Amino acid sequence: MSPAPSLPLRSATVSRLRAAGCVFAEDEAELLFGAADSALELGTMVERRVAGLPLEHVVGWAAFAGLRIAVDPGVFVPRRRTEFLVARAVGLAGDGAVCVDLCCGSGAAGAVLLSAVAGAEVHACDIEPAAVRCARRNVEPLGGRVHEGDLFAPLPEGLRGRVEVLVANVPYVPSGEVALLPSEARDHEPLVALDGGADGLEVLRRVAAKAAGWLAPGGHLLVETSERQAGQAVAVLAGHGLSPRVEVSEEWYATVVVATRG
Repeated sequence: MSPAPSLPLRSATVSRLRAAGCVFAEDEAELLFGAADSALELGTMVERRVAGLPLEHVVGWAAFAGLRIAVDPGVFVPRRRTEFLVARAVGLAGDGAVCVDLCCGSGAAGAVLLSAVAGAEVHACDIEPAAVRCARRNVEPLGGRVHEGDLFAPLPEGLRGRVEVLVANVPYVPSGEVALLPSEARDHEPLVALDGGADGLEVLRRVAAKAAGWLAPGGHLLVETSERQAGQAVAVLAGHGLSPRVEVSEEWYATVVVATRG
């Protein structure tokens, strides 16, 4: 906003956000002030946030691994803990690596790979049309390609056996626990991006069944999971000829399984 908001307006905004349950009300207010072009727009944004819309949907972007990722309403918001998954992917990708961002959502992982890995060839795909439209805004200006479809189905056939880093941030919330998620997620993000089936591993099983055919020899599949599901995820991946290991970040409260094709 310009000019700078008055102290009473700032105080009133913080108070409204705090009353609505926003834990970091002061920080959120600063983001809203920065995103709004007028007092009228600010008021609309505050109303949307107070009504429960994710802050990222209100301002139109999310901070992720040093990038500003566009996030449209109805698109899965990239989680900060997923920065651990993407950092591991970047660390495994050499210059010019062929990379795939499966279940890409906003395309955050693909955008980071393109920004951090010199000469990377990055393909991202998602089944949700809204996510695909959003990912194209984040990935294609950096030189990547985005495809619409179910898991591997829309990827170019020429990628078979060539993918060196495959990031698959599959949904892993068990169906019976989706209702327990914060309202920001269950009410405003697509169910297909949250619901991992009866035990939370159904989509992972589908990815694991075909991953080896797409990975290059020595290529890596990286998936995020919960701590309690890690053992089962390892068994699923090992059952499809991959060599998995679990990596944990206490800082990000994140659990990642890295599975390598021999």
